[in-house]
Amino acid sequence: MKAIVIVLDGVGDRPSDQLGGETPLESAEVHSMDYLARIGSCGIIDVIKGIAPESDSAVLSLLGYDPKKYYTGRGPLEAVGIGVKMKPGMLALRCNFATSSNGIDLVDRRVARSLTSKEAGELASFINSKVRLKGASFVFSPSVDHRAVLVIKTASGLSSKITNTDPAYKIGRNGLPEALHAFEMKVCRARPLVSDAALAAELVNEFTDKCHEVLKDHPINRRRVKKGLLPANMILSRDAGNKVPDLGNISEKYNVKFAILADMPLEIGIGRVCRMGVVRLPLPTFRKEDHIIRVSKALSAIKRFDAIYIHIKGPDLFGHEGDFIGKRNCISDIDSCFLSPLIKKLNMKRTVVAITADHCTPCSMKGHSSDPVPFLIAGGSMGEDGVNAFSERKCAMGALGRIKGTDFLELVVKNCRKG
Repeated sequence: MKAIVIVLDGVGDRPSDQLGGETPLESAEVHSMDYLARIGSCGIIDVIKGIAPESDSAVLSLLGYDPKKYYTGRGPLEAVGIGVKMKPGMLALRCNFATSSNGIDLVDRRVARSLTSKEAGELASFINSKVRLKGASFVFSPSVDHRAVLVIKTASGLSSKITNTDPAYKIGRNGLPEALHAFEMKVCRARPLVSDAALAAELVNEFTDKCHEVLKDHPINRRRVKKGLLPANMILSRDAGNKVPDLGNISEKYNVKFAILADMPLEIGIGRVCRMGVVRLPLPTFRKEDHIIRVSKALSAIKRFDAIYIHIKGPDLFGHEGDFIGKRNCISDIDSCFLSPLIKKLNMKRTVVAITADHCTPCSMKGHSSDPVPFLIAGGSMGEDGVNAFSERKCAMGALGRIKGTDFLELVVKNCRKG
């Protein structure tokens, strides 16, 4: 028996007047998801109850790792995802290229998502060549589009107990990151949360200030402004960490040989840390064309592994932009261009397929929420429960009920074993 777990990043949402009172998922054409819901059973998941989670802690939860126990910061996971080997003395942070009008006030936290990976690569090289920190070395590495990773190193090491410079996220309860519903559009100053974190905060602030100085008049940004595009003249950082979590071997944890197929460095990093096989993919373009190669790669991988964790980024992007129509269309494309050709090639009697989300990203909020996410499990010996569509409200009526995020994968694997 094989298992395919598909996580649609941020797919959950809330009803919208723009969509006739439906959510983007309810409004989308998702014939394959609805088919799986009809032949399987459904429910909803509190990924991390009471928290609007970031994807890092959310994915840990869905994989069965309690974030309160295992979370050590997003930075190290992103670093591992782009191939950095975390060593003692290193502090890693997730970063965004952003746009500021004056070094303090923010125009856009993500350069309106218009920065290309090529542009980010050139700007990162310039930062690495021009910026120097007092008493520390660093490497600033771009990943996908506006996203990047900063790794700072000192001889004595650095505490990770600092606040973010990105105003949209905070370190909340139990040390877990939380997405904020409302925040001031200003670059925050990193602050130490414990006395021995003063140097780390000082270095992050120094890096932030010096990057703005070297980026604001860079030729790439001058060209972007002439084209009517926002300049990438600020670096925002968040979720510092100085060690990689010890997740053990997930294949041994579930006695199932796992691989991961993911768009983004964060999820790839988590897969590497828990020793999944990593299916290599080209950088995502977030267009329909991405799905063709992902279907091929998934079908090839399921021949070599017992289970595949597949993480698709698309829906979350439109949620953050408040684009109900774009999110609906993105979900429809995933269903028709990825899921439909995938399940046509599967023997559903010998394959368990599960679909869920890592969190909700309601378009009305333009950010993450703590709402439960829908999920389905179909195939193998999984029976029907009468739910006829995959959506937030329909799944809430399913026989699998309301479960904790950390119980999700065990439930999938359990039904895989039954077959």
